[in-house]
Amino acid sequence: MKLDTTLDGPLRQAGDEAAHAEQDGYDGIWTTEIAHEPFFPLLLAADRTETISVGTGIAVAFARNPMTTAYAAWDLQAQSGGRFLLGLGSQIKPHVERRFSMPWGQPAARMKEYVSALQAIWASWQHGSRLDFSGDFYTHTLMTPFFDPGPLESGAPAVLIAAVGDGMTRVAGEVADGMLVHGFTTERYLREVTLPLLEEGLRSRKRDRETFSVTYPALVATGHTEEQLAVAVAGTRKQIAFYGSTPAYRATLDLHGWGDLQPELHALSKQDRWDEMGGLIDDDVLHAFAIVAAPDEVATIMHKRFDGVVDRIRLYQPYDSPAEVAQQVLATFHEQAGVR
Repeated sequence: MKLDTTLDGPLRQAGDEAAHAEQDGYDGIWTTEIAHEPFFPLLLAADRTETISVGTGIAVAFARNPMTTAYAAWDLQAQSGGRFLLGLGSQIKPHVERRFSMPWGQPAARMKEYVSALQAIWASWQHGSRLDFSGDFYTHTLMTPFFDPGPLESGAPAVLIAAVGDGMTRVAGEVADGMLVHGFTTERYLREVTLPLLEEGLRSRKRDRETFSVTYPALVATGHTEEQLAVAVAGTRKQIAFYGSTPAYRATLDLHGWGDLQPELHALSKQDRWDEMGGLIDDDVLHAFAIVAAPDEVATIMHKRFDGVVDRIRLYQPYDSPAEVAQQVLATFHEQAGVR
């Protein structure tokens, strides 16, 4: 199991941040599409690193068409020497329609076609095959030499799909190279719901789980002092509450018998009472969704929960935390991995 981190500083610092992450021993670095564009920082990161994987976790697929994404991913794959991981997510209907002004509908089927279109475009560049992709949502039938960037020694990037619901999880197994598990996923939901659905998708295309990568963003609340831990727990409760307010994510709460929490959180979000929402996340919910422990204990819990279940785990800390806290988690993680 590999341990990754997130690039979350200003764009101008992305190169330095990536270089430090590689030096510290992280296996991968990811960007998010929240308040900033996800591809730009990785260009700087790829230029300043040599071995670490660089990926989008996630880029919003439906905010772009497959051709636009194909070019960005191809350039990053070239710049990184084959270390780029294209993580795609659908986002939800209000954001796609009202924030990005793009069409929404049948997200699982649309994502399946989106990835297939990417693969067709990349095949035309890598192998010189004629581009002739026609689907229900996307059509790409024109690629002249002038617009063809040409093949890559490393080949096309790996594609990972972020999934929560049943349909999207199966699609990840059918057409992608990996899956990005959503941060609002408990160990129980991962084992009992997500992985069986993923296996269904893989079996439907006679694909092998050994060639497929599962990445999990582990919510972690940790700190060296009581004050640091209190800040971490408060920030983590708030993040869980934010995710829990989304109707599309209720299934995870339902599995644990906490389904009634979702409409309460949703109602508060509609009133912009964001700061109050974390108060609804009790200790049972907190510990189900997050690892809450001292820095030197986090790795032990990570390995216990996820060894043999996921291939990559990303340290997810939705609060300000001293750098030395994460460094201790990382050191302990590698120490324990070395004796397993």
